[in-house]
Amino acid sequence: MATNFTDMHKVPELRRRLLFTLGVLALYRVGVFITVPGVNRQAMQAMMGGGGGFFGLINLFTGGALKMMSIFALGIMPYISASIIMQLMTVVVPEVERLQKDEGEQGRRKVNQWTRYLTVVICVVQGFGISLYLENMHATGQGPDLLIQTGWGFRLMTVLTLTTGSIFVMWLGEQIDEYGIGNGISLVITASIIARFPDAVFQTYQKFSTGGITTFTILAILFIALVVTAFIVYMESAQRRIPLQYAKRMVGRRIYGGQQHHLPLKVNMSGVIPPIFASSMLIFPTTVASYFQDYAIGQQIQAVLVPGAWQYNLIYVALIIFFTFFYTAVQVNPVDMADNLKKSGAFVPGIRPGKRTAEYIDTVLTRLTTAGSVYLAGVCVMPYFIQDYMNVSFYFGGISLVITVSVGLRTVNEIENYLITREYDDFSETAGRRPGEAGQISGRDRD
Repeated sequence: MATNFTDMHKVPELRRRLLFTLGVLALYRVGVFITVPGVNRQAMQAMMGGGGGFFGLINLFTGGALKMMSIFALGIMPYISASIIMQLMTVVVPEVERLQKDEGEQGRRKVNQWTRYLTVVICVVQGFGISLYLENMHATGQGPDLLIQTGWGFRLMTVLTLTTGSIFVMWLGEQIDEYGIGNGISLVITASIIARFPDAVFQTYQKFSTGGITTFTILAILFIALVVTAFIVYMESAQRRIPLQYAKRMVGRRIYGGQQHHLPLKVNMSGVIPPIFASSMLIFPTTVASYFQDYAIGQQIQAVLVPGAWQYNLIYVALIIFFTFFYTAVQVNPVDMADNLKKSGAFVPGIRPGKRTAEYIDTVLTRLTTAGSVYLAGVCVMPYFIQDYMNVSFYFGGISLVITVSVGLRTVNEIENYLITREYDDFSETAGRRPGEAGQISGRDRD
């Protein structure tokens, strides 16, 4: 496939899609540096400082947009939160489940439309909360010269700006899905994460130059980062192949079937969704508690949900494991898979078709999901342990690395599939021509 990747620029359609995707991501990054009207960006950056706690998590998914109080400060997180709610509703509400499964493409479009409406509601609530938070910081003196004006004018402008910005980011992701290459929402998050890597490298270099980090620590960090990256690539590519046998059948005088195939089941069927969902769930209570800092309950919640604390890590791991099983159960139905295999005349050797096959697939899927959930939870909490034991900020692991590697692998696979499909189409067109035409075209191509 290395030769095919070097020939990517020779395929006009693929080249156009790649350039469109890069252009959309560049447009998103430009918008990150546009500040909300009425906010002093320098004062906002000074107030947030290092951006720890829930600010650090939000900045991770927005590429530092919250720290600059950008128009994209909410990023894609409201849409992700709305998607979580709609996924839960598919299990709780039968009407939503029917639309998702039985109505086909039209039902999925309706569910997506409801998700967009819910995204707007979440944006309005979060935007209004942020405006109140900024006014509180300005009034108490924690953010001097933070706001140019206060009152309902500023609140409405902030809500309108942040809501419009978040909806625009969601629209950019949908445009990548339709006209670009890869998953738009995942690429937007990945672009935000990658945008923070240069700053992380610079901060590490500063600590090294001032003697805060030794050469051995730098080498240890590089080694750990390489090992973790290789481990993520291995786990994301790992799969269990269930052998399948197709029954023989006679049609006329010919015998069809009897081939041997396999049913691939990935170890991590849910991808990067569980850690993103878990982070979103942890951001919400901390954000609400920040509005009630004068009360004991608000201070207690903020003290417990500090990234790196053992309470936070325990809840984080539990949420990742829960969402891994939940999302896998929503996306993969062993009963439907067993029915489809039975209808196509396929069966697992040694397993009776129907109910027994569904139970067997469910057992295998449960074991794979258990391994996948432990893998995701371990990688995501690993940076906190490294920071505690090595006394150094570890920027190159955890959820950021999982998302970057996973989305990169999926995008590369999509490009490979596109190139393979293109080569197959070209071969079919050439084979469909008359021998003379094919020879003339081949000769012209050689020239």
